[in-house]
Amino acid sequence: MSDAGIHDHIEALVAEEHRLLDSGTTAPLGSSDRQRLDEIKVRLDQLWDLLRQRQAHSEFGLDPNATSTRDAATVEGYEQ
Repeated sequence: MSDAGIHDHIEALVAEEHRLLDSGTTAPLGSSDRQRLDEIKVRLDQLWDLLRQRQAHSEFGLDPNATSTRDAATVEGYEQ
């Protein structure tokens, strides 16, 4: 996936996240919506991590396509 493709995916997930959060202002979110929000959060973390990996590879003259998406446990274990 290209950097532009990653950014597009991020934007789509953020838009979905906002729609879900906005719908939660009029009525409590159901369990499936809360679960989807959790999935979106993890996927966004994975995509941002992938983008950072690609940028680091480019910066150091390596092939950005040699990067891969890390598993959820790894990206969720990072300290902020």
